[in-house]
Amino acid sequence: MSKSGDKKLFPSAHEDAAASRRIVPTRQTESPAYRLAFLDDEFILQDELRPIRLQLELLKPELLMQENAIESTVVIFGSARLKDRESAQNELNRIKKQVREDPSSALQKRLAAAERAVVNSRYYEEARQLAAIISENCQCEGRNTHVVITGGGPGIMEAANRGAHEAGAKSIGLNIVLPHEQAPNEYITPELCFQFHYFAIRKMHFLIRARALVAFPGGFGTLDELFEALTLIQTMRIKSMPVLLFGREFWQRVVNFESLVEEGTISPEDLDLFSYVETAQEAWTHIAGFNGLARKPE
Repeated sequence: MSKSGDKKLFPSAHEDAAASRRIVPTRQTESPAYRLAFLDDEFILQDELRPIRLQLELLKPELLMQENAIESTVVIFGSARLKDRESAQNELNRIKKQVREDPSSALQKRLAAAERAVVNSRYYEEARQLAAIISENCQCEGRNTHVVITGGGPGIMEAANRGAHEAGAKSIGLNIVLPHEQAPNEYITPELCFQFHYFAIRKMHFLIRARALVAFPGGFGTLDELFEALTLIQTMRIKSMPVLLFGREFWQRVVNFESLVEEGTISPEDLDLFSYVETAQEAWTHIAGFNGLARKPE
């Protein structure tokens, strides 16, 4: 992070922190009350300090984004469970072998799920390709525009970070602390790999610099992030941007948007807030057209 200049009246927090560690131990200096407040984990983690932690969680990624000159982003959401084609095919082959040895009903269900995973692996490959196209065309001439940003985990998130990495570009990952282990995928740019405690602050960082949002098939988390963005655009709390739903068949089966119009809970024009796309190239055409971008010549 940026450091203040040498000419200053007061000692820096770093200097005072170092000085506080040089104090001769006594009963008084070893008391928790004597700790500097910003070095006192027990103090900082109290429920009453939640407003301060919220502020810190908003500020830290923002300062690092500025330090890395991130001008704008493209958000890519999607399921953490979708696999790349090779992994999905290997799992299917493994289950097929088990079924031949034991054709039980439980294994048949796993076989059907594995077959579906192979079909859905196309989304992993499309997310990977889309991130590569965006990165190759936008991160050039020393500018960091339309930088791919994901939730930082596996599945579609990994695919998007991977595509940017393979294009030699930066990408961002916004991980969240969960009860079960979640590690950042290996393709995120390390200095742009963040970890959040608060879902609300994480979702703000998804949208602060967003110039487009691409939602691949996913579960509750994907739906949550998608509908929050649509609500903010619908109510004009954020500026309009392309919201692309990848895979018309999936989205129309999962969410009946037309029924919401029929029931009068959204307006017919609200259906124009998003578009369906089927390929990485089609998604890039929407993003490039809206943002005035042109694809680099081959």
